[in-house]
Amino acid sequence: MTATLERVDVVRAAPARGRSRARHRWTVLAFLAPAILGFLLFFGYPLVATIGFSFTKYDLINPPEWIGLENYSYMVTDKLFRTAVYNTLWFVVVLTVARVVFALGVASVIARLKSGVGLVRTLCYLPSLAPPVAATLVFFLVMRPNDGPLDAFLGWFGIEGPLWFADPAWAKPGITAVMLWVSGDLMIIILAAILDVPQEQYEAAELDGAGPVRRWWHITLPSISPVLMFGVVNSIILALQLFTQAVVAGSAASGSADVTGNTKILGFPENSTLTFPVWLYTQGFRYFDMGYAAAMATVLFVVSFAATAVLVQRMRKASYQEEGGPGA
Repeated sequence: MTATLERVDVVRAAPARGRSRARHRWTVLAFLAPAILGFLLFFGYPLVATIGFSFTKYDLINPPEWIGLENYSYMVTDKLFRTAVYNTLWFVVVLTVARVVFALGVASVIARLKSGVGLVRTLCYLPSLAPPVAATLVFFLVMRPNDGPLDAFLGWFGIEGPLWFADPAWAKPGITAVMLWVSGDLMIIILAAILDVPQEQYEAAELDGAGPVRRWWHITLPSISPVLMFGVVNSIILALQLFTQAVVAGSAASGSADVTGNTKILGFPENSTLTFPVWLYTQGFRYFDMGYAAAMATVLFVVSFAATAVLVQRMRKASYQEEGGPGA
């Protein structure tokens, strides 16, 4: 009899628990609704619309005209498209390596300081707060040919400086220098990872006779490898989206910008600063070829997503092998 009553109570309580779970789900969904709506409105819809426009001929005035894969096939014959791809790949390789190595080096030096750590850390981080336009203009003034402070410094040693941002061979390295100067955010992240490495590991290695270099190579680097991988992914995405610094550097070097900052010359000098986003902007907002610009944006999204996915997968695989998984 008692067992029968218990089964009856369970059957009666089941609908109540179901209603409670439903209310809980609706409550969670209500709190997530603003984020979900924002994602769909400001990312989902623009992404789908961009992919759709990439198959059309669209000039913002006339209705879109379906042309299939013509925008994508035109990329193969577009010489400036290939130039933009080359410049962007240059930044992906050089800027990624330089930014991660520079941030790691500065963070390693700060981590070994005995005094004034807070001041040095703040001074190294402050440039990252500078607006991209202001930071690029500062470097342009410092590296100004003939009468800039850098050329004056080199003149003391009898060295004649190049044209810097006005020289096709030095324009991209100059922009890279700007990006390194404002990489304090990555430096802070790496510094936090270095300081989080257990000191017991360093002490045990020192007792075994390992010097500073071996301790850094065999303890510090493996311990912060996930953070370094984050820095690589972040730097690749940053290089793929490089726009403001290239436009400002080219405009200032060409002397074509008006008082409002507008310029008719993009990619100066000799298209050496014509990155993929700059050419995309030119197609969309100079030539009003929104279909071709949408196709370029789609390609950029796919490449960024693929590069990030591959690097993250390799990082997970490496971490799994270090933990003793198959293939270790």
